Amino acid sequence: MEGGAQVSDVAIAPEKAEEIARDVKAEKNEEVKKKTSSYVRADTINLADLDAALDRLNKGKTPERRKKEEWEIDLSKLVLKNVIARGTYGTVYKGSYDGQDVAVKLLDWGEESTMTKSEIEALRAAFRQEVAVWHKLDHPNVTKFIGASMGNGDLQIPSHEQGADGFVHVASNVCCVVVEYLAGGTLKNFLIRHIRKKLTFKVVMQLALDLSRGLSYLHSQSIIHRDVKSENMLLDKRMNLKIADFGVARVEAQNPKDMTGETGTLGYMAPEVLAGKPYNRKCDVYSFGICLWETYCCDMPYPDLSFAEMTSAVVKQNLRPEIPKCCPSALATVMKKCWDANPDKRPTMEEVVHMLEAIDTSKGGGMIPPGQSGGCFCFWSSRGP
Repeated sequence: MEGGAQVSDVAIAPEKAEEIARDVKAEKNEEVKKKTSSYVRADTINLADLDAALDRLNKGKTPERRKKEEWEIDLSKLVLKNVIARGTYGTVYKGSYDGQDVAVKLLDWGEESTMTKSEIEALRAAFRQEVAVWHKLDHPNVTKFIGASMGNGDLQIPSHEQGADGFVHVASNVCCVVVEYLAGGTLKNFLIRHIRKKLTFKVVMQLALDLSRGLSYLHSQSIIHRDVKSENMLLDKRMNLKIADFGVARVEAQNPKDMTGETGTLGYMAPEVLAGKPYNRKCDVYSFGICLWETYCCDMPYPDLSFAEMTSAVVKQNLRPEIPKCCPSALATVMKKCWDANPDKRPTMEEVVHMLEAIDTSKGGGMIPPGQSGGCFCFWSSRGP
């Protein structure tokens, strides 16, 4: 009984126990709140002291640099040597980069004073976007891209030719593109040198296959060159052809209506481009057909026609270069299919490659007949609309 009495003396009613527990919990919460509270009254802050403290924290820190793009080159390793060519949008130099022979194109879109800030930024944005695509390309018939510079400040490129201080000084809106140097020059100059004696059929087919394979690869990457012509094709020492000059190239738009305007070079431009209509990769196929004719004939298309005459004749009268009678029918068929007025009827570049690979070159068929040193005479007739 005594044990039971002792137990009853210390027993606590359930209602009382809950009340005590709530009080203990409230005390603990208040204690934690006092210890962890980080709120400060705004009217108690000394702003001058805060500024001084921030200055001390930032002292000695270098400004954050713009993240370097994967394709950007180290200009200190680039040296310009001599001018190779000059064009509408810039100058091409032969040079060296890190000991390798290179071609350097300085793209100049005009004086900053003649362009708005938004125009310059738009050009740079387009340049950055396309370079980001081009630097990933890898094909034996596409000129190897080495790197580029956006020209975010005044560029100073070491040079053997210009600048009293040994540098070429370039304005901040100029961009620099560096590609492999090809010693054989342009296909156009090569064809001009053979305008009288022409090329053997095997050489014609080799050049045609190189160009078609390069274009087929670009199209497989959803890239349209838009300025396919002999002047934009380069040859190496072994006569391998590589596509160059991507100044007006662009990633193909999902909607063809997004791609309009006269982009390209007279004589090589597809009818839809000349007419200012929407176009797609088939405009490159048309230009290839003209290049194929030019390579076979070692001649220029429509040399005597003005822009207005040529545009009207190509678009409205279906004018095309005259194919020589000595041209093998299989090759003539490729030309005609490529320059069809209807883009939908033109083959893809992949199909063109297969058609060219199927042509037999063992029996001749070029402008130089077997056993003769001169070209055939079937081409020397008047041309024009």
